[in-house]
Amino acid sequence: MSMFPFKAHFLRRLQQCRHTCWCTPSPAKGFCSRLILGIETSCDDTGAAVLDGKGAILGESLHSQKEVHLRAGGIIPTVAQHLHRENIERVVQQALERSGVEPSQLNAVATTVKPGLALSLGVGLEFSQRFVRQYNKPFIPIHHMEAHALTVRMLHPIAFPFLVLLISGGHSLLAVARGIDDFLLLGYTLDEAPGDMLDKVARRLSLIKHPQCFTLSGGQAIELLAKDGDRLKFSFRTPMGQTHDCCFSFAGLRNQVTMTIMKQEAEEGIEEGTLLPCVNDIAAATQHTVATHLAKRTHRAILFCKANGLLPSSSPTLVLSGGVASNHYIRKALNIIAETTGLCLLCPPAKFCTDNGVMIAWNGVERLREGKGILPPHVDVCYEPKAPLGVDITAEVRAAAIRVPSVRMKIAN
Repeated sequence: MSMFPFKAHFLRRLQQCRHTCWCTPSPAKGFCSRLILGIETSCDDTGAAVLDGKGAILGESLHSQKEVHLRAGGIIPTVAQHLHRENIERVVQQALERSGVEPSQLNAVATTVKPGLALSLGVGLEFSQRFVRQYNKPFIPIHHMEAHALTVRMLHPIAFPFLVLLISGGHSLLAVARGIDDFLLLGYTLDEAPGDMLDKVARRLSLIKHPQCFTLSGGQAIELLAKDGDRLKFSFRTPMGQTHDCCFSFAGLRNQVTMTIMKQEAEEGIEEGTLLPCVNDIAAATQHTVATHLAKRTHRAILFCKANGLLPSSSPTLVLSGGVASNHYIRKALNIIAETTGLCLLCPPAKFCTDNGVMIAWNGVERLREGKGILPPHVDVCYEPKAPLGVDITAEVRAAAIRVPSVRMKIAN
């Protein structure tokens, strides 16, 4: 594979984008004794945690809205906002009490301000700004996807750069992490995120009526039922097979699955809203196709990075994070690609893949350590429902038009 030529103006653009955040010096001595409160309200989980400068979790609390939204058939932003407002003070207080830390002892407060549901982000930001002004503490605005990408560094001593695949209910992207605020975006979803797509398939299959699935999210239900399904009973096309870039698309796959469900209902004389006998097989085929799509795009990203020297030649790392990264079948698929290409796959534990206050506090720890993005308490901050991650080089990836060799995806449930 030939080296893809980065243009001079493009390299200058990368240099200009390396350090575009607020910076204040942070002395290294005594950093371990620093205490950071992290607050997360970007979607439907209200989370808070207190970490020290080494990343030790001193106390945490999480309130999930999952059951409410499951009954409603999806996340309703105004309901999420109301539940955040109802629970945020209690959640933060619990995290502080469990850590044994008083607000006056904190060195900073880190809060998700982008991207996410506007009404949910607003609750966390409003509470945090009142809090830091009351106790005169520095404020660290956090990019939700950066926090997901860097959580693994709390658990493993991973040096930059590394490749990261972030997959969740609202996002799907591939990026090279070169620093705590320095990312190269290689690919992103063009329509739906994988978690959102799996939730919609689960709703169309009426899995909430399944005795094993009524308390599970859509993605969790699909994974559970797929274990007893035969993925070969149904064949779905892997999306974007003729598009040689690292972007994703899940809407077309969802349409394929929906058409198959409708066909099965018609053949078996079953009305919509009734569980199909073949639901396990549809779940298995859907999960396998999602995993294959993610694996192929990640494979291309690895080849692009290797061709352009974006990853270290020795012990390169692939990080898998985000809520959908909790899916063990998808982890196995990505591990096949990592082993094939000579990368080490690292995933945070499932409890740190979903949204939580710990990952936000850890991102605050990293930023405080480097003195980046730290604001005085009285500076006004706006939330951003849509916020890209890093420098977008998807056009360069597409221009490289890398063809991915076939890899046998034999994955045991």
